[in-house]
Amino acid sequence: MGAELWDEAEEFETIAARLRACRVCRDSPRYGERLPHEPRPILQGSAGARLCIASQAPGNRANISGRPFDDPSGVRLRSWLGLDEARFYDPARLAIVPMGHCFPGYDRHGGDMPPRRECAEAWREPVFAALPRLELVLVIGLYAQGWHLGRGRSGLTETVRRWREIFAEERRPRLLPLPHPSWRNSGWLKRHPWFEAELLPVLRAEVARLVGG
Repeated sequence: MGAELWDEAEEFETIAARLRACRVCRDSPRYGERLPHEPRPILQGSAGARLCIASQAPGNRANISGRPFDDPSGVRLRSWLGLDEARFYDPARLAIVPMGHCFPGYDRHGGDMPPRRECAEAWREPVFAALPRLELVLVIGLYAQGWHLGRGRSGLTETVRRWREIFAEERRPRLLPLPHPSWRNSGWLKRHPWFEAELLPVLRAEVARLVGG
């Protein structure tokens, strides 16, 4: 490994270690109540990763296992990407950087709470600075799209519908917006067949180029 790659790898591992030790949402929350359980920050990646999934926050099953997308949403997401588990969970190939790195807990209706705001404010810029080789970020869901594409963007459907325009924008890494792969969004997928017919083939081609199919 060359000196530059070694320095990049060391920088990422330093940031990742600090992030995994973070307890700010439990010990000194800036927004709302303290996290109601022991934090378990989840992050996947390496300095050499060329593809990143910018997601929302781990669910409870991911919190228990320590693996991102360790649930039915992950099964659907891997199908969208055309990846098996080995490639999906290879940090040298694929980074996974959620808006909130810990499971945020359940709301009174039994759904997942939004990602903790403290998390993105503390960690998003340092983590992405430690991923210098990224070529494409898959921006999943409204919270990640708001951060990466700007708060002035339209709602999720309109943002994803404009994927060609966003994907073609002059920036590095490039961005590609996606809906959340939750099975609760099955109705959305049925109402918008262009997603599977038009966007997914481009997505899979890009993933195969960057990660391997």
